[in-house]
Amino acid sequence: MVNLPTPLQEINHPLLDEKKVQLFVKRDDLIHPEIMGNKWRKLKYNLAAMQKTGIKSLVTMGGAYSNHIAATAAMAYENKLEAIGIIRGDELTKDSNPTLSKAHEKGMVLKFVDRTIYRQYRDNPHLVQNEYPTHYFLPEGGTNDDAIRGTGQIIPEIKESFDIIVTPVGTGGTFAGLLASCSSKQKVIGVSTLKGKFIHDEMGSLLNTHQISGPYEIIDNYHFGGYGKVNSVLIDFINWFKENFNIPLDPIYTGKSFFTVWDMIKTDKFEKNLKIVLLHTGGLQGIEGFNRKLENIIQ
Repeated sequence: MVNLPTPLQEINHPLLDEKKVQLFVKRDDLIHPEIMGNKWRKLKYNLAAMQKTGIKSLVTMGGAYSNHIAATAAMAYENKLEAIGIIRGDELTKDSNPTLSKAHEKGMVLKFVDRTIYRQYRDNPHLVQNEYPTHYFLPEGGTNDDAIRGTGQIIPEIKESFDIIVTPVGTGGTFAGLLASCSSKQKVIGVSTLKGKFIHDEMGSLLNTHQISGPYEIIDNYHFGGYGKVNSVLIDFINWFKENFNIPLDPIYTGKSFFTVWDMIKTDKFEKNLKIVLLHTGGLQGIEGFNRKLENIIQ
């Protein structure tokens, strides 16, 4: 059921010929139908740690449309584990959107908390661990040592030589894993899905904590208004990309990172003769809820 190594798909288009850039997509969206993309890689060694210690229950946290919540619920169901999801927003219910409904159907117990309490949990993980002392704790987004170890296995799968690899950035686990496994001649570009300059300090702190270094860049001006925000330009690009290359993108993560690179190629922000890899981190489960909210704007 797990498709590894995931394929590397070359993108062919007159713009790329004109700008003398080679573009590839690392199709991690094809790893697993439900535990998709970087989430499968982040969960891989966390699951192994649970199995090694015999722990049968876990607790984690995320937002209403969280890919991490969806993937963790599916992973727990597949491995007969108990799962609790602390969800940001006490106005929500299990029926608020398809992400939460499916997580509930997979057996995840959803605990809805207000945003103040959620922030306290996120910033002070020991509060969650104290409340659930017998549970294995997975932080928001699933980013921890084992997640970085898992995402570090992406680069060795890429047999094609390349100069730059690009990933969307949320909690930074995938970004850190890529940088840890790239050579000093390769660069990692992280496209922030969050509004604000704080992302630079957060990623710097994450890399320092895990003693990871190497050439990297964080791009913070393609967030389209912030996390989960979109406009018609982004949606049109997502639909165009799928129509032309048969690769679906989500509006929260991959849509923004792919748009960023395409726009930077178009506006000559890259040197000529570069080989660029776009990492497809999955996240496609969120499209159904997004379309329900915004009247089927993503094809």
